[in-house]
Amino acid sequence: MAKKNPHLDPNTFRDSLGTVRDDGKRNWVYPKKVSGIFYRYRTYLSWLLLAILFAGPFITVEGRPWLLFNIFERKFIIFGAVFWPQDTHLLIFLLLILFVFIILFTVVFGRVWCGWACPQTLFMEMVFRKIEYLIEGDANQQRKLNEAPWNSEKIWKKGLKITVFGLISLAIGHLVMAYLIGVEQVLDIVTQPPSAHMAGFMGLVAFSGIFMFIFTWFREQACIVVCPYGRLQGVFLDNNSINVMYDYVRGEPRGPIRKNQIETNPKGDCVDCNLCVQVCPTGIDIRNGIQMECVNCTACIDVCDEVMVKVDRPKGLIRYASENSVKEGFQKLITGRVKAYSVVLVLLVVGFIALIATRDELSATVTRFPGMTYQMRDNGTVSNLYQIILINKTFESQTVDLQSLAPGMDVEILGDQVWVLEPQSKLEGRFFLVQDQQEVLTPQQKVKLSLRHEGQEIDEINTSFMAPVAEK
Repeated sequence: MAKKNPHLDPNTFRDSLGTVRDDGKRNWVYPKKVSGIFYRYRTYLSWLLLAILFAGPFITVEGRPWLLFNIFERKFIIFGAVFWPQDTHLLIFLLLILFVFIILFTVVFGRVWCGWACPQTLFMEMVFRKIEYLIEGDANQQRKLNEAPWNSEKIWKKGLKITVFGLISLAIGHLVMAYLIGVEQVLDIVTQPPSAHMAGFMGLVAFSGIFMFIFTWFREQACIVVCPYGRLQGVFLDNNSINVMYDYVRGEPRGPIRKNQIETNPKGDCVDCNLCVQVCPTGIDIRNGIQMECVNCTACIDVCDEVMVKVDRPKGLIRYASENSVKEGFQKLITGRVKAYSVVLVLLVVGFIALIATRDELSATVTRFPGMTYQMRDNGTVSNLYQIILINKTFESQTVDLQSLAPGMDVEILGDQVWVLEPQSKLEGRFFLVQDQQEVLTPQQKVKLSLRHEGQEIDEINTSFMAPVAEK
């Protein structure tokens, strides 16, 4: 039998998790199926967001992916713009902007992201949970099925659910890989034998297995145990932050409505039906106040409004509100913290735009070839071998060459005398720096190289040249 939720005891609910029993074992949550205006709007939004999420890897701009997060080749494409390792400072700025925006959004609107747009919630509540309701029924039916012996009905329903969950997990695993390495590479992996792309195949299996584990067994624990966002609420939120709140001023003291009975003590609007607890996907009682486990999914709002209509009382006993709006009757959104975070966010955005506008369209990184110092040639010259990484950040093909600015030192490019870079691409090349040994004055000298495009210098590169000093 399911253990009674300890959150119903206001003296102990902060000392334990609703998903953990007194003996430390998992207390499985069976959220009751919910309906209502918020749930309906969340469903519509989830369809839109899931469509965008699955379409993302397939959207291209002039043949290039619109979104790509290739951590293996350290190449990121965000909204069609390519970011290379040389653009690390831009990515840091972008992450800072995202982080400050999340803080600002949370300070004002609480965990709306978690309930409405987080991929974990979208897949768990709007995909896997709906399929579970369709196959196994509502909460009580699921509980009875799990406690029943393994008969033909249980084998059929559990087998069907696991099969469907597995197929969806495979789709999500392939989707993640498409964001990481691109759609074409994923197609190569799935259309060829595993031995041809063993690393990619193992990646697909690993991602699919992780998602299968999360949405089949781990579930709400991903939000409660793993995700740090909920634990940061104590830092982000204040009494003016908007959250899913129980109006304790209006609702208390709670108690059931009894027909044909005169109430000696006045009661609040809460009829203590506990439906808000039964529909909660993380197993908490929202009437105990803001809690780390609450993801602001609005299920308790919908079910409470339904009860209020039945008992002929105003809706909104549980609603989006702040602590001050419930306790004091007023709401203040623009606080000092909000203004401060807004200023920081604007400064970061302006700085990011300035960096993007001044970013070099062509860049190069020169390093000495590993494991080699210098090479003596028969003609009395000495050479050093280098490797160069050229990055074209434009959307057009570019031709570049390299010249030495040091007197008496020549550049010998291996292969073609110029490098041709495709749009938004990286090219690795090699070249020699050659100097007459009689002109070598120091064992290691600093050298400046000129990277040129159409006769114009686009970058000046510093490196060093090693050679033995000629005997006089």
